[in-house]
Amino acid sequence: MILDAPTSLRGSLANRLHLDLPLLIALLLLSGVSLAVLYSADSSRVDQQLLRLAVGFVVMLVLAQIPPDNYIRWTPWLYALAVGLLIAVLLAGIAGKGAQRWIGIGGFRFQPSELMKLAMPMMVAWYLREVSLPPSLKKLFAAVLIVAIPTLLIAKQPDLGTAVLVAGAGIFVLLFSGIPFKVLGFASLLLAPLAGMLWKFGMHDYQRQRVLTFLTPESDPLGAGYHIIQSKIAIGSGGLYGKGWLNGTQSHLEFLPERHTDFIFAVFGEEFGLLGGTLLLSVYLFIVWRGLYIAAQAQEPYGRLLIGGLIMTFFIYFFINIGMVAGLLPVVGLPLPLVSFGGTSMVTIMASFGILMSIHTHRKLLKG
Repeated sequence: MILDAPTSLRGSLANRLHLDLPLLIALLLLSGVSLAVLYSADSSRVDQQLLRLAVGFVVMLVLAQIPPDNYIRWTPWLYALAVGLLIAVLLAGIAGKGAQRWIGIGGFRFQPSELMKLAMPMMVAWYLREVSLPPSLKKLFAAVLIVAIPTLLIAKQPDLGTAVLVAGAGIFVLLFSGIPFKVLGFASLLLAPLAGMLWKFGMHDYQRQRVLTFLTPESDPLGAGYHIIQSKIAIGSGGLYGKGWLNGTQSHLEFLPERHTDFIFAVFGEEFGLLGGTLLLSVYLFIVWRGLYIAAQAQEPYGRLLIGGLIMTFFIYFFINIGMVAGLLPVVGLPLPLVSFGGTSMVTIMASFGILMSIHTHRKLLKG
């Protein structure tokens, strides 16, 4: 006999709304941090951020109510739509700041690559859901094509940061499918020559300059290296406990560029110090741990693979952002998830958590 949900899960409001309470609390904590730090970095944007957070939580709540079987049926259509929109961007997209990443819909600008952050892991999980795991080389090759096509379309815009996230979303699903170590080893051997080809033929001059700047930012302290140098000064000046909320000098005196978006962690580090940064990182890691725990509890391969891909994409998001702000990784233009000022990316992240919660809370209880 199959029941829709365990009786013990029906008691709380959170479970009746198909929400995972520990995960919800952690997401609310990040939202609170976002509003507080953004008020310090650029108070004029707080109202917009509050509205976008509200929209994100509503999207999460709505998607959490939808049974996972619907997501399985919709996945191929969503992926096809996202690929079609990426092609439309290349043919007739809106250009801005040296990139062509948007299309206009009803007077609004929309970035289709954000939709692919959801469609990619969903499609790979959908493709692998009924095959024997680990997948055969033939199935693995087909899955790699599913990952490669949108990744190349996004890189062409160019948007290297989002391309890395989208590729990572698909690759993590493949890793969770149990790829043999010998296959991983062979793939690793291909990375060196592919990296060389990417450097020579696949990257724009400004992208190569970002890598060189990461290695030696002091070579151009007032130009390409300015962002990283000022960010490291801000984080370092925060010390152990920080200068206190609203007391950051690097951001308030406008030495720190992009302080409300990509480099907002530098504002946080200056005002709350190493201790605050460690606590913020702990919240992020708790979300990742909770997501992996939920993935382990999923009853179907589609749910396990999809949740694993979504939560590890979230990990890549904040890992790369904090790494680049601290000068440990090249600058690739990725915001700090749910903390940086943002629109489409914030809604996309909250949508992924809505799908995750749907899979978790619509579990079925098997009774013999």
